[in-house]
Amino acid sequence: MSNQLTAITEYFLELDALKLVNRRTYIDGGVRLENSAEHSWHLAMACWSISRSFDLDISEEKLLKLALIHDLGEIDAGDTFLYAADRSSAHTAEREGIKRLKSHPGNAISDLSELWEEQETGHSLETKLLKVVDRLLPFLHNINSEGKTWRELGVKKSQVVNAHAFIADDFPEIHLWMTDTLNLAVKAGWLDDC
Repeated sequence: MSNQLTAITEYFLELDALKLVNRRTYIDGGVRLENSAEHSWHLAMACWSISRSFDLDISEEKLLKLALIHDLGEIDAGDTFLYAADRSSAHTAEREGIKRLKSHPGNAISDLSELWEEQETGHSLETKLLKVVDRLLPFLHNINSEGKTWRELGVKKSQVVNAHAFIADDFPEIHLWMTDTLNLAVKAGWLDDC
């Protein structure tokens, strides 16, 4: 059992490396950058809460698992900025990271790859909600920091609109709120209206 516990605890340290992956989202009104582990926890809590607020018929267990593992591939691949010019290779690099974590001797989560693929390419209500909230949270942080990331990186309104357009299909109420809030951010000068 000693060797098994050593492998398990080494795996825990592998997972802990997600804390070292900084995102480009400022938290607490712009005080510092968020890391991917913080984002994953926030995503899990927000998904759980909003699923109950909207009274959705979903598997909370599945939703929470998807939220907790959705950025694990970033341990190896790093974070890819939502508004980056080229995001095409991000998922490939993340997928390789998930394969590495799944094959770790200390990993007991046999369906790790399957869960990661579900959140990446699936169409379940849990996956749809996860993707919406995954976009909503950095949006909220940008609003709370007066567009700090948007201003620093020259993000335009059209980029934000395009990145969030899919939300209108499954969660129109959230999309409408985001659109109204985005228009207020443009009026405040937090991003360019183009």
